[in-house]
Amino acid sequence: MSFGQGGPSWGSGGPQDPYGSSTPDWAALADASAARNRRRKFLWIGGGALATAAIVGIVATAIVSTNNGNDRDGKAASELPTPEQLPSNSAQPGPSFSSVAPPPPPNPHDFISSSKKDKAPLSADTLYPGRRLTMGDRVYAKGPTNRTTGCASATQGALGAVLANNGCTQVIRATYAKGGVAVTVGVAVFDTEAQAKKAKEQASGGLASLSGSGVPTFCRGGAVCRKTTNSYGRYAYFTVGGFTNGKNVTKSDSAVFQAGDDLAEFTFQQIVQRGRSQASAAAGAQAG
Repeated sequence: MSFGQGGPSWGSGGPQDPYGSSTPDWAALADASAARNRRRKFLWIGGGALATAAIVGIVATAIVSTNNGNDRDGKAASELPTPEQLPSNSAQPGPSFSSVAPPPPPNPHDFISSSKKDKAPLSADTLYPGRRLTMGDRVYAKGPTNRTTGCASATQGALGAVLANNGCTQVIRATYAKGGVAVTVGVAVFDTEAQAKKAKEQASGGLASLSGSGVPTFCRGGAVCRKTTNSYGRYAYFTVGGFTNGKNVTKSDSAVFQAGDDLAEFTFQQIVQRGRSQASAAAGAQAG
């Protein structure tokens, strides 16, 4: 050490210990320690990232290898059983169906075409029930009814002979009245449909009107009345309609025509219903 002019000089290294030892640079030491810690932290982070990447790579490789023609159990696709080798469910019982077709439902027309099948009760009450008849907005009051096995007695003119010659077994009649108009409807019964058709085709003369029960005599004594003739199945049915005051019917008397048509339509419906009811009963017997 030298002491020149201007005071002591410690050199560029900083103050020196007068006894030959130096004082530690604590700031530098702290910076060096922090730097080492940062490097160590970076090494741990880098190592963890590399390890994670390695694991992901291994898993991805395993997935690719598994999907490359192998099933989840490690078997190759060629080693899997074919559909023919799979267990069969043939041992399980399945639904069975009869190879025999069920019989067709009975035809309602068959039951009203022959006395051999048409066995339902038949009377004036079954054909014309109740005390009145409603057709649309028209209401007719029911008058007297009649049933006879002497078919000719229920007719006028040549119709009696026609019915008898074709095997008529009975005639059922009913009279309805509305507003001074009265109509008698009659059903002639035969054993077969062919007989009823022939009677309709040969019909001449007409049905005898039926009075009583508040209905005065009508369509007798030469009065002009409106008559209809029809048949369905083994039944031929007729109407005769006119005025209760004895007035002759003309073509303009729509009330008389309407009443006769209503009674003929209702009679047809009743005959059809006989067939349906008996066919339905027969179908139920077949099912049972």
